[in-house]
Amino acid sequence: MFRLMWHVLPDDKSIWIGLTTIYGIGRVRSQKILKTVGIDHMTKVRDLTEDDQKKISDELKNFVLESDLKREVASAIKRLKEIKCYRGMRHNLGLPVRGQLTRKNARTAKKLLGRSKVRPVLKK
Repeated sequence: MFRLMWHVLPDDKSIWIGLTTIYGIGRVRSQKILKTVGIDHMTKVRDLTEDDQKKISDELKNFVLESDLKREVASAIKRLKEIKCYRGMRHNLGLPVRGQLTRKNARTAKKLLGRSKVRPVLKK
């Protein structure tokens, strides 16, 4: 059982997939980490030695992960809302931010908000 940053990595998975359970590490970043450490990415989590585990945990200290990353993202969104830019307004309304159309899709966002909150801002 390999515990890393308050996550228990599943023993039956490859290490490069197991690392993706940590917030802020995707598949590409996990492979880069394993390449710099010098561990084969297809190694199972249960087959890692204590030395390998130490190397991985030391390498992860170079990245912003978990709660620190969530805090940075939240502060960036808060800044957009405060300066009232277009993206910030879309975040406030709960609508798609990155240019997606809302005519036929994004129904879930509109349902959650209710039409009363969306309609007055779009009329202005």
